[in-house]
Amino acid sequence: MARVLVTRRLTPGGTDPLLEAGHEIVAPFGDDDTPLVAGELAAQAAECDGMVCLLTDRIDAAVLESGVAGRLRVVANAAVGFDNIDVATARTLGVSVCNTPGVLDDTTADLAFLLILAARRDATTAEADLRHGRWTGWGFTTNLAHDVHGATLGLVGYGRIAQAVARRAAGFDMEVLHTSRTNTGLPGYVSELRELLRRSDIVSLHVPLTEATRHLIGREELALMKPTAVLVNTARGPVVDEEALADALEAGTLGGAGLDVFDGEPSVNPRLVKAPRATLLPHVGSATVGTRTRMAQLACQGVVDVLAGRTPPNLV
Repeated sequence: MARVLVTRRLTPGGTDPLLEAGHEIVAPFGDDDTPLVAGELAAQAAECDGMVCLLTDRIDAAVLESGVAGRLRVVANAAVGFDNIDVATARTLGVSVCNTPGVLDDTTADLAFLLILAARRDATTAEADLRHGRWTGWGFTTNLAHDVHGATLGLVGYGRIAQAVARRAAGFDMEVLHTSRTNTGLPGYVSELRELLRRSDIVSLHVPLTEATRHLIGREELALMKPTAVLVNTARGPVVDEEALADALEAGTLGGAGLDVFDGEPSVNPRLVKAPRATLLPHVGSATVGTRTRMAQLACQGVVDVLAGRTPPNLV
């Protein structure tokens, strides 16, 4: 029997693979689900054989080195992205890293399309007008926005989630463009990000956070977009320069934005909170009971496999 640290509360049934394998679960987060700070993570890692963590946990070199000084063999992130883990150090130390690809694609794509619809139709402004008593009745030119059907959708990155968004766009008769690091050879491929930005009515971001993608969408990129276009981000907050985005929304040079992720979460740039034509959600892309449970189980199964000497399919 191994000891496995689970850093935060998971959905019911999420830890079933660990329990079925007979492992001891260490759950130090308490009733209030308070995240562990760096020192606590390091101390716990040193006493456990495996770890199941979330994207809010910073698994840096200090945590990994403390774990390896003890008995840590595997870290499984209950997320697709793993920018919260120092993967290079883990590789050097011989600690396996797993993630949860595939199981959240459709749920996140649904959420991306919700933001596409809300931002393109400026639904957040319309709802705010109603809730705050500014709506005085139906008017022919009241709350005018722009169509989604027939619009051009530009996907930045073309992994599984982006492809799921593209399938949904087909139902709205949208022209779908995409760009990626390598030529996909598929219809709609655009080799240059700048060209995609110029041509798209909606730009949806689906890239991992790396040094190459940090502030991928900045002042120059936003200036290339149509003044009626909207930007949707369900990837990672730092992919967008939020100050530049706030400037564009305030100046009216961008039609709108739909954001589920932010730089510095859970803090949100106050300018974006107040910005016109912005729909903001608190990082709920994968937040359905079924999907979060599948994510937890896949992460836990990755730990079980590594501890049993098997290579899990979700090994990073």
